[in-house]
Amino acid sequence: MKPTSTQISSKIAQYYDDKLTVYGCSHLGVDWNSEQSQQLRFQQLLKIVPEGSNNFSICDLGCGYGAILNYLDLKSADFRYEGVDVSETMINAARALHGHRKGISFFAGLEPTQMHDYVVASGIMNVKTDEPDISWKEHLYDVIGVMNDYSSRGFAFNCLSTYSDVKKRRPHLFYADPLELFDFCKKIYSTNVALLHDYSLYEFTMIIRKEP
Repeated sequence: MKPTSTQISSKIAQYYDDKLTVYGCSHLGVDWNSEQSQQLRFQQLLKIVPEGSNNFSICDLGCGYGAILNYLDLKSADFRYEGVDVSETMINAARALHGHRKGISFFAGLEPTQMHDYVVASGIMNVKTDEPDISWKEHLYDVIGVMNDYSSRGFAFNCLSTYSDVKKRRPHLFYADPLELFDFCKKIYSTNVALLHDYSLYEFTMIIRKEP
């Protein structure tokens, strides 16, 4: 990860440390409006994993307190999971909740510690705090590159969309152009890319599948 991303990540860690301190291990603790929207995001992201899959590994980049594990449990009974987050406070909370489980591990950092079948990221492209759009966009592309480098079968991420209502946008959040990112991922990472923008949130999910 580039030095710029390292500097940005320290600010993001502080932002989420503060959220967790106030709201605890809840959707508000990771800055989502509702538990329902949080679950809907997980549902979209985990479309990267084919139905009926077992014995796969997955990294949750920006894992927070590990909330996606509850949804993964519904999808499969046999998987290995690594949660990575820039916030050590989040990682400690995740370990307290899920650290006793076999095949589950959590690490503080910017990148996965090993290769995985799949890498997913929920919400980590959104909160830019006071970072200028141009440097945040560079950071976003760096993160996508990391997800590609550490996944063998594919990766998925979500972003707030430029198609969202302009009047409702917030200055500390970043709104990405879904068509621009689709074009980039299609040309650079895989010919098998899906853009999901048909669910009831002001965001989109990108699914990038790799050739076997």
